[in-house]
Amino acid sequence: MNDTTSEPRAVSVVILKGGVGKSTTSMNLARQLAERGPTLYADLDPNGHATNGLGFEDAYQGEINLGDVILEGTATPHDLIRPTDHGFDLLPSSDTLEDVEKDLAGAMQGSARIKSKIVDPLLGDEYEYVVFDCPAYPGMLNNNALVATGNVVIPIEPGSSAIGGYKRTMERLIEPAREYIDVDVLAVVPNKLSDRIDQQTEDRELIENLNTATYEVNPGQPLQEAVPEFARITAEEFDAIDAGEMSAPKPGIRHRSALSRSLQHNQPLQDYDPENDQIPCYEQLAEIVAAGGIDR
Repeated sequence: MNDTTSEPRAVSVVILKGGVGKSTTSMNLARQLAERGPTLYADLDPNGHATNGLGFEDAYQGEINLGDVILEGTATPHDLIRPTDHGFDLLPSSDTLEDVEKDLAGAMQGSARIKSKIVDPLLGDEYEYVVFDCPAYPGMLNNNALVATGNVVIPIEPGSSAIGGYKRTMERLIEPAREYIDVDVLAVVPNKLSDRIDQQTEDRELIENLNTATYEVNPGQPLQEAVPEFARITAEEFDAIDAGEMSAPKPGIRHRSALSRSLQHNQPLQDYDPENDQIPCYEQLAEIVAAGGIDR
């Protein structure tokens, strides 16, 4: 699962549930990977939250779109890719992506088009890392992202449907893809946390579930081994917290107003608020992606 040396890597940030911080996670991951090497951030979400959030509304409604590259062959990735002021390049979403999704279903090797037309020509040549922000529903764009990357990061937020969203992603997206290709879940990332974990809150429930679950995230690997260190709390530590023998930490990526304000200013967190206390979490996530998994 883990590589001893860093190598060019593509990764999909995906969960079949909306509003869990997927675009925020993927954008800030791309920003931190850009500190390590040339990075392409690819927005495959037809809603275009990341594209518009970075200030590329013109690209979202542009004449050239992903379909021209992967279906028609009338354009190259370079006709779409835009440089940003944040160290990474952007492959923008477009308001035609839902049509592209439909057309991919009828295309020959429709699940491998993004791999053959974009990732294979660019990864390891022009870019060290490619990060895909994926749709919140199953379909051909998600299938293309999995085939193109073989690596997944799953963001998850507190709430009654948190683990359900994770399980749905595994059952409806990851496991079916594994019948044909290898897919590694590099990390499951709890984010948008705001409550204490020394009380019975939804934050506590999520962190406990992630850190004690026995079902597999990868073949032979329990879910808890895919939890980054910034969200890792052992059963013994929970016992110590409950006994008052240990002060309660604040695990996971925490809710910060700067995270939402940064997009209003068309910037990742690193550029909007470089002293923010959540940046080390994204740095650690970038380290996990660069290494090909968590070495614990």
